[in-house]
Parts: sequence; structure tokens; C-alpha cells
Amino acid sequence: MNKGRESYEGNWTCSKCQAAITTLPFKPENEANLTCRDCYLKEKSQRRESRMVEGNWTCMDCGKTITELPFTPRDPQSVSCRDCFRK
Repeated sequence: MNKGRESYEGNWTCSKCQAAITTLPFKPENEANLTCRDCYLKEKSQRRESRMVEGNWTCMDCGKTITELPFTPRDPQSVSCRDCFRK
């Protein structure tokens, strides 16, 4: 599962969907709140979406329209689209 990392074998149950969990990348301290990989990724995705701020901005580098950002910009004229930000 994890290359070069210790994994822990056990017989646990996901607290969200009741799926069986047999391997974890960490030693669980509280077995009552374990979540399977699918439930973890679903929650992670929902948290990210809920943090997005909708608006109407223009990329200062390429002029592309930006409709959502992971923050509220202090200066709406100095925002970059994802592609320009990565450059």
C-alpha cells in the first residue's frame, strides 16, 4: 500500500459507511472514528469545494475569466488563473 512506509493490519470498520478496513498507513488510537479511503476522499473533496469563493475576476497575466478562487482576493486586479499561477 505505502512504499517505504509501515502499514498496520487489522479488522476495523469505517464509521461512515461501515465498510471493512484491513490496512491503515498509521496505528489507530481511536478506532471509533476511522474512515475508509473512499469516505475520506469524499469528505476531503467536499471540504475543498465549500472553501471556494465565487466571483468574476480576470487573470492579470492572460486575461482569462476566473469564476472561483480558494480565497477572497484583497486586490481583485491582481489575481492569476490556475495555469498562470503554476508558471
